[in-house]
Amino acid sequence: MATRVVVADDHNLFAQALVHLLAQRYEVVDIVADGKALLASAEKHKPDVVITDITMPLMSGLESARSLRKASYTPKIVFLTMHADPELARECFNCGGSAFVNKESSYDELLVALDAVVANRQYLSPSIAAGFVDLKTHPTTSADNEQLTSRQREILQLFAEGKTMKEIASLTNLSTRTVEWHKYKMMRILGAKCSAELIHHAMRMKLVV
Repeated sequence: MATRVVVADDHNLFAQALVHLLAQRYEVVDIVADGKALLASAEKHKPDVVITDITMPLMSGLESARSLRKASYTPKIVFLTMHADPELARECFNCGGSAFVNKESSYDELLVALDAVVANRQYLSPSIAAGFVDLKTHPTTSADNEQLTSRQREILQLFAEGKTMKEIASLTNLSTRTVEWHKYKMMRILGAKCSAELIHHAMRMKLVV
């Protein structure tokens, strides 16, 4: 049976082109444009592999991966991203990813990564691998990510995307007051003195670009 794949990327033209290429070897069962849709699609289609961007609306690829790890059905996760950042690559593997591929890589490299994860191996783009080894030798901590809960990271991403308190409350099924409480709690945790500094933390955490 063909390997079943879900593609998650909010750049429609890129996603469509990728699906056209993948269809030659894989069964692409769905294309989604945000992290929450990815979770719903994974639950519905039970893909073998998810190919996801990191920065997406509503929920990042990292948050989606964290949620998939807790789900009853967990596909292999390939992060396909423009962020050539070894520290971010490590975070992706910590979230349950099996491969981290730079979008500047060739299509052939993506196929190599997919073959690796289907065979239960990990893959990291060579252009990032040297820095990743350095991180293993001289580890750092993702302090911001570790201090915030999954719900807080979700709210922070929505806030950084420019959503109002009312819009965030609607998207997260929370009251506006609860969203405001989370915002000010995050400001205390992260040491942010204003909304602009809070958004800066969201950018550093790669929740938005």
